[in-house]
Amino acid sequence: MADFIFTRKVQFAETDMGGIVHFSSFFRYMEEAEHNFLQSLGLSVVMNLDGKKVGMPRVSAKCDFIHPARFQDVLQISVRVGRVGSSSVSYAFGIKKEDTLLASGEIIAVLCELNDNLPPKSMVIPRQMRDLLTGGVQE
Repeated sequence: MADFIFTRKVQFAETDMGGIVHFSSFFRYMEEAEHNFLQSLGLSVVMNLDGKKVGMPRVSAKCDFIHPARFQDVLQISVRVGRVGSSSVSYAFGIKKEDTLLASGEIIAVLCELNDNLPPKSMVIPRQMRDLLTGGVQE
């Protein structure tokens, strides 16, 4: 499956006094790209599935910083689905400015049933959702 590419411009509020993007913003960029990727498939990080409210909370997130991004830079954030387990999905991210890789990261999310009165409960990723995430490619 080809990488999904999301493009955005760095906003002033995402930078420090020197106009360099604060490290925490890279995690928001990855999450924003993930949301747009899921929406492109007709999915979401919070949705209704068979009458149940489900979500995909993160169990792991990491980012390696290579070069700084600055105010008003146009960034291309690539999303690639890595491993799709029975209940988890790993995403690999690349954050570039033109052809320069600025950062790479990974997020692992788990499909869970959400109930306001109980902790999230992991659940098996349904076949249809798995097929959308993998482009129909079997592991």
